[in-house]
Amino acid sequence: MSDTRVPTTAPAAPPATARTRPAATPLLTPTGLLTVLLGAALPMIDFFIVNVALPTIDRDLHAGPALLEMVVAGYGVAYAMLLVLGGRLGDMVGRRRLFLWGLAAFGLTSLACGLAPDAWTLVAARVAQGAASALLLPQVLATIQATTTGKRRARALSLYGGTAGVSSAVGQVLGGLLVSADLAGTGWRAVFLVNVPIAAVAWLLAARTVPETRSPHPSRVDGPGTALLAVTLITLLLPLTEGRAAGWPLWSWLLLAVFPFAATAFVLFERRAERVGHTPLVPPSLLRIPSVRSGLAMIVPFSIGFGGFMFVVAVALQNGLHYGPFAAGLSLVPLCLTFFFASLAGPRLVQRFGRRVVIAGSMIQGAGLIALALTVHAGWPGVSVLGLAPSMAVLGVGQGMVLPILLRIVLSELPAAQAGVGGGVMVTTQQSGLALGVATLGTLFLALLPSVGIRDALLAALLTQLAIVVGTTVLALRLPRTLR
Repeated sequence: MSDTRVPTTAPAAPPATARTRPAATPLLTPTGLLTVLLGAALPMIDFFIVNVALPTIDRDLHAGPALLEMVVAGYGVAYAMLLVLGGRLGDMVGRRRLFLWGLAAFGLTSLACGLAPDAWTLVAARVAQGAASALLLPQVLATIQATTTGKRRARALSLYGGTAGVSSAVGQVLGGLLVSADLAGTGWRAVFLVNVPIAAVAWLLAARTVPETRSPHPSRVDGPGTALLAVTLITLLLPLTEGRAAGWPLWSWLLLAVFPFAATAFVLFERRAERVGHTPLVPPSLLRIPSVRSGLAMIVPFSIGFGGFMFVVAVALQNGLHYGPFAAGLSLVPLCLTFFFASLAGPRLVQRFGRRVVIAGSMIQGAGLIALALTVHAGWPGVSVLGLAPSMAVLGVGQGMVLPILLRIVLSELPAAQAGVGGGVMVTTQQSGLALGVATLGTLFLALLPSVGIRDALLAALLTQLAIVVGTTVLALRLPRTLR
């Protein structure tokens, strides 16, 4: 329900009930929902769209491994670092306003990425693009929370979850298609330039169809908390994503050594701020809500496995099976399709079976990983796109039954006044997990390459992800039995 209420003087206004809403409460129309989901898809796609374009960027800009890692890491770190702040700012100044600002900034920074003359300029533009994404994305969930209820909210959150998962795979499919098409000689630049007209269309639609909402009791930005969260995420994500490519220099180990102290300082500061009556950046009381705590605990390993999988598969298919960018992207189409359809079925399934849907989805995902590992082991190096399709389709079904429902669980008991910060915390957790997956599973895969070859390195990464899936299946037993 909206955080913003306009008083009415109509004497015969009926009281609001479970089946009626106050007339002045802004509603999100189907076109408005489509618009905010389009805005949500853009930053999610851009986290993955460069994976299949990295070899071409390397050849064109002579970037080298370290700078290529920065093209990915710079976006991810800035994005994760500022997401909670973006949610808080939306609560303060208006979610529609921040959504429009974020879209405009995302379009401009995408243009800067597409026109970058050298690798360092591209890295700087990607950092700015990540910051723009952090303004944009938290407003989507907060707007859905504030302008929908009941079945409409459940449907909207399922569509958001489907968008989140499908966009990740679509990013690599679209990236491969654009690089292969080489539109007007733009090559890899098209993966960024395509965002500009899409962001412009989304901006025009949002200006007309998305209602404005904000928190009824906005609070000031928690400056020290924001700084401590930034230090915590940078000291963890930057060395893990950049350290291997740079040869694990001294600075990477120093940052990792600082991480536990920064994380502890952040937690203690936020607890104290809430205890004395201030409004912390991440209120610790959020984690005392059972649905938030159990949902986030499962989102972390799920995102680590998913992010690592997408990176490793992109590298293995191109360097091991010698797929072109288009074929590498095409191999993920079955996963995209089944993920989306499974996410659409989620609301009906979870209404009937509760958390058992997540448990079953996690087990189906594990079956898909086993099938993919067997396909790779038996068919290498002659595995075709068609040969990968069955296991990819099974993976998509399992993931589509897990992620959208987890997102709904986290948000199900959030107060409307905390929709922005709650959405920011959830997406920060998801984004940090994706980046950690690239860093951990990606590092494992790349470290094994020289000694065991691409096939066995890929199998090791898949079996590691399978172990993570086993863990998420166990964690699913702690989820609420039923959903509101």
